[in-house]
Amino acid sequence: MRTQIRIVAGSLRGRKLTCTVDANLRPTPQRVREALFSILGNAVPERPFIDIFAGTGVIGLEAVSRGASSVLFVERDFRLIADLERHIDEFDLGETARIARTDVYRWIERWEPPNEPVTLFLSPPFRDYEQRLDELLSAIAQLQERVRPGSVIVVQAESKATLDNLPARPTWDERRYGRNVLLIWVKETPD
Repeated sequence: MRTQIRIVAGSLRGRKLTCTVDANLRPTPQRVREALFSILGNAVPERPFIDIFAGTGVIGLEAVSRGASSVLFVERDFRLIADLERHIDEFDLGETARIARTDVYRWIERWEPPNEPVTLFLSPPFRDYEQRLDELLSAIAQLQERVRPGSVIVVQAESKATLDNLPARPTWDERRYGRNVLLIWVKETPD
């Protein structure tokens, strides 16, 4: 089914993405996006933003709209990438946006973080919480270990997902919006 998703705020405010959604692709609802960027606040402007399991790319595009210095979309599905490339062209973001066309788990294994704080958003397919949970938790732990202090990692899940075993679980801030859950982790500066 083709649908339109509106960018909520910033320089691209009101622009619409036209994309195909199905049972496996559920774009982050507008209310959750508004809450997410309100929570992130200063962790977006003038910082690199990485939209992992990018899907429609609406989160990364919203980050650029709100002043992220760059955005990297990590996505494997060629149909989603085609839509994303079209949106990057339409919004004239060629200087700011890049796409890594690859399997997310392999990308995380090889990723070298920048030497500055970065904001990472992960919205894994809901089936990964059931079928690839150990691999997902391991990938999150690798990201936590590698990012620089001040970096933020956000994981979006559905309320029924089992996330008790997230690495450093007590240090994650959890916010619920209907069936959507945002888990936010900030890498502290070592004392």
